[in-house]
Amino acid sequence: MFSNFRSLLFKIDPETAHTLAIKSLKFNFIPDIFDENSSDPLFSTNLLNNDISNPIGMAAGFDKNAEVYNSLFKLGFGFVEVGTITPLPQYGNPKPRVFRLVEDEALINRLGFNNKGSDSAYDRINNNPKKGILGINIGPNKDTTDRLNDYLLGLEKFHNLADYITINISSPNTENLRNFHDESKLDDLLSKINSKKKELNSKVPLVVKISPDLKDVQIEEIANILLSNKIEAAIISNTSDSTREGLNDIQKHQKGGLSGKPIEKKSNNVIKKFYKYFDKKIKIIGVGGVDSGESAYQKFLAGADYVQLYTGMVYQGPNIVSKIKNELKEILTKKGVKNYSEIVGNHS
Repeated sequence: MFSNFRSLLFKIDPETAHTLAIKSLKFNFIPDIFDENSSDPLFSTNLLNNDISNPIGMAAGFDKNAEVYNSLFKLGFGFVEVGTITPLPQYGNPKPRVFRLVEDEALINRLGFNNKGSDSAYDRINNNPKKGILGINIGPNKDTTDRLNDYLLGLEKFHNLADYITINISSPNTENLRNFHDESKLDDLLSKINSKKKELNSKVPLVVKISPDLKDVQIEEIANILLSNKIEAAIISNTSDSTREGLNDIQKHQKGGLSGKPIEKKSNNVIKKFYKYFDKKIKIIGVGGVDSGESAYQKFLAGADYVQLYTGMVYQGPNIVSKIKNELKEILTKKGVKNYSEIVGNHS
């Protein structure tokens, strides 16, 4: 049914289509998804001290303002991450700023942390208790005079509502944000965040979202910093501001972050490298090109403990979690696996 609807939806500007999708979920226009594998022990796992029914999450960027997280749980997601949320509301970059690369099953966005701000998101989450594991992704305002302090404000705001908080240092659409990947800057950021967490007497797990566009030496440096700062998980990876070679769509040269199938292998390669350095001390949430059982399987083999998606749902529709689980079950059953976690990191 979605394939018929998709042709109509894809005639609409991508950002307008996204707004319609949010409204459809908010007003429950999308029917509940039947999932015969909803409680299958093959997929059950634990995410940052919380039991979840499956390791497939919704990535930040879809529900920027924390409006439809409970509706996303109804679609079968094992966990949902909202944001990126900044302390103050901001419009983001000028439109148009989202582009569908249909031939490549990809998106390019240069949204720029458009959101209604932390007060709005806090009130919404506080008034609509979460029905699953909820991560809150935080970042700095574009025109702030102190980006590091904006992260501290985000932690202070949401530490008592979130099941985990993601420190987003990797969006390519906020100028110089990726400078936080620098060894000394990242260590300073995370040490101050940990100090604030201690001051708040908070136990909320911290997660860092990482760029896929890293050199090998950076990967080793960042891994060591995350380990020394006792970060619980890393999201690998955000969108790519390169990786345009081999794309077919006419819009491939648009400026912004590329997501979807074209960054799948790049993401997997970065996951493998971090997995080696983390030595199972930090969990990995794998993102980039997840849209099928096979793509999730490859993420797990690379070293991801969990996966997230967003672009995959744009192309596959709202029943994507059920689809992935059906396909993944077939793959794992053939291999005699009792729980998917048995294959994590078995890429060699």
